[in-house]
Amino acid sequence: MTRILIVDDEPGIRDSLKGILARQKFTVFTAENGPAALALLEREAMDVMFLDIKMPGMDGLEVLDKVREKHPDLLTIMISAHGSFETGHEASKKGAYDCLEKPLDLDRVLTAVKRAAEHLDLRREN
Repeated sequence: MTRILIVDDEPGIRDSLKGILARQKFTVFTAENGPAALALLEREAMDVMFLDIKMPGMDGLEVLDKVREKHPDLLTIMISAHGSFETGHEASKKGAYDCLEKPLDLDRVLTAVKRAAEHLDLRREN
C-alpha cells in the first residue's frame, strides 16, 4: 500500500487532498509545516510526499533539500499557488519527482500519484 504524506500550511488543502487520496485506498498522513513533516518522516516511512513550496518559516524547497539528504527514495510532488517555470525547474533540479499548481486538479493529482506508485513498483522489482 502506497503511503503518502501531504505537507501544506493550508488546512483546506491538506484535508481535501487527504480525502481524495484516502478514497483511492492510499494510506495518508498530513503535516502543517516543514518541521512537522521532517519529524513525521523520522517516525514513519513514506513513499510519496506532496509538498507545498510556499510555507511560513521553512519553505518547501528547504524541506526538499533535507528530505533528499535523509530519504532519497521518497518521491516528492511539489505543489504551489505561486507556480512559475523557475520554481518548478529549481524543485526539479533539487530532485522533485513532479510539480503541480494550485488550485489542484483532481485528475492531475491522481495521475501524478499513479505514476509515482508505478515508478515505486518498478524500482522495487529491480
